[in-house]
Amino acid sequence: MSSPKDAPIHEKQLELADDISQEVQAEGVGREYELKCGLINRCFQEEIGFGIYQKQLFVLTGLGWLADNLWLQGLAVVLPQIQQEFNPKEVEYAVLAEFAGLIVGATLWGIMADVIGRKLSFNITLFIAGVFGLAAGGAPNFIGFSCLVAFMGFGVGGNLPVDGALYLEHIPQSHQWTLTLLSVWWALGQLVSSVIAWGFIAKFSCDSSIPAGQCPKSENMGWRYTLYMLGSLTLLMFVCRFFIFDMQESSKYLVAQGRDEEAIKVLAHIARRNGKTITLKLEDLQAISGEYPVANTKTTEKLQTTIRNVFSGLSLSHIRPLFSSKRLGVNTTLIIIIWGLIGLAYPLFNAYLPLYLAAQGSSDGSSDTYETYRNYTIISVLGVPGSFIACAVVDWTRKPRSSSGGGGFTIGGRKLSLAVSTMLTGVFLFLFTTSKTTDAVLGFSCASSLTQNAMYGVLYAYTPEVFPAPHRGTGDALCSALNRIGGFIAPLIKIATTPATGTVSANAANGPVFVSATLFLVAAILTMLLPIETAGRSAL
Repeated sequence: MSSPKDAPIHEKQLELADDISQEVQAEGVGREYELKCGLINRCFQEEIGFGIYQKQLFVLTGLGWLADNLWLQGLAVVLPQIQQEFNPKEVEYAVLAEFAGLIVGATLWGIMADVIGRKLSFNITLFIAGVFGLAAGGAPNFIGFSCLVAFMGFGVGGNLPVDGALYLEHIPQSHQWTLTLLSVWWALGQLVSSVIAWGFIAKFSCDSSIPAGQCPKSENMGWRYTLYMLGSLTLLMFVCRFFIFDMQESSKYLVAQGRDEEAIKVLAHIARRNGKTITLKLEDLQAISGEYPVANTKTTEKLQTTIRNVFSGLSLSHIRPLFSSKRLGVNTTLIIIIWGLIGLAYPLFNAYLPLYLAAQGSSDGSSDTYETYRNYTIISVLGVPGSFIACAVVDWTRKPRSSSGGGGFTIGGRKLSLAVSTMLTGVFLFLFTTSKTTDAVLGFSCASSLTQNAMYGVLYAYTPEVFPAPHRGTGDALCSALNRIGGFIAPLIKIATTPATGTVSANAANGPVFVSATLFLVAAILTMLLPIETAGRSAL
C-alpha cells in the first residue's frame, strides 16, 4: 500500500512512462532501467545542472582525448628521425606495433568499463601510457622502441571509449553538445605534439643529408626529448585525475548494476559540488523495481561481486543488446563499419604526414627538417577550428521537412554533419594527390586537417549517445577496436607502396593517400544510411 507522501513518486514514474517511446524501449535496455535512467536524467537536468563538477570533468576528460592524439601524432612526428638513426627495414612497423597495442587497449578497457565500472579505467590508462611513453624515449634499438610503443598504445587506447561514456553520463541533456566540443582537446593533442617536435627535433637532429643508419644517437636526441616531454605530460594528466579530482562512478552504470543506493550518493555528491541539492530519493528508484532499502554491502561481498562480473562480462551479455532490434542492429553494424573505414583512412594519411611533407619538399628542393615540422605545426593549428565548427552545426537546422509533426525527415543533426565533414575530408585528400608544389600540399593538408577534426568531433559525440549506458562501454569498445584494426592495416598498405629502403617519394605518397580519400568517401555514404539520429535526445 502506498501512502499519500508516495504519490509524487508514482506521478513521476507515470509521467516518465508516458514520455519514453516504444522506439527507445526496444534499444537494448529493460523497462526498469529505462525508468530509473529517466529519473536520473531529470535530476541532472532540473536539479544538478552543468556546474563546477562538470566543468572540471570536461577538462580532465579532455586531457584523455588530448593524450590519444598526442601519442598518435607523437609517433608520426618522430618516424623520420627513427628511420635515420635506426635504419629499420620498414619504419612502418612502429606504427603497426602502436596500433596492435591500441586494439587490445580499446577492446579491454572499453568492455571492462561495463563490467567493473568507468572509474578504474578512467584513472589507470593514462598512467600506463605515460610510463611506457617515457621508456620509449630511451629505446636502444628499433625493436625495443616498437615493443615499448605497443605497451604505450595499450594504455592510451582505452581513453576514448571510456572517457566519452563517463563524461556523457555526468551531464544534463541540455549540455550534451559539449561532448562534441571535447574534440577540440583531440585537435590540441596534434598541436602539442607538433610544437614540441618542432622545438626539439628541428634543433637536436642529424642533418637530413646524412644517410640512414649513419646518424649517431648523440646527434639525434630531438626525438627522444620529444617522447620524454610527451610521457611527462601524460603522467601529469594522470596525477590531476587520480590525486586532485574526486572522480565519481557513473550513476547510470550503478543503477544498471542494481546499486541504487550508491547511485543516489553519487548524485548527491555531485549536486553538493555544484552548490545544489537533489530531491531524488533511494525510495524513488526502488519503487520502480519493487525493492526495499537494504543495508550497505560489505566490502568482501562487493569484491566477490566484482570478480564474478569480470568473468561474466567476458561473455556476449553486453554485445547482444546492441543488436536487440532490427533498427538498433543496423545502426550498430553501420557505425562499427564506419569506425573501421575511418580507422584505416586516417592513419594512411596522418601517421605519415611528416614523411610526405619531407618527400614533397625534397622533390622540389625546398625542404629541410625545420620547414617540415614548421608546416606540420601550421597544419595542426588550422585543424583546431574544425572542432568548434562541429560543435556549432551538430544541432543546427534540425527540423521536419513539413510542419505536420511526427518523426519525418530531418535536416542537420549529427548524421548530416558527420557525412559532410567526412566527404570533404576525402575531397581534400584527392586534391592533395594532385599537388605539384609545397604550397599546394600545405594548403590541402590544412583543409583536410580542419574537416577531419570536425568529423571526429561529431563521431565521438554520436557514438556514445547512440548506445545505452549498460552497454555503452562495450559498444564504444567495438567501434574503437575496429577503428584501431583499421589503423593496424594502414601500415601494411603503406609498406606495399614504399620502396624497400623505407624512404618515400612524392609520387609514392599518392598511393596510400588516394586509398585514404576513397575510404573517407565510402564512410560518408554509409553515414547517411544510419537509421538513428541522436540530436535533441537524452542519452540513456
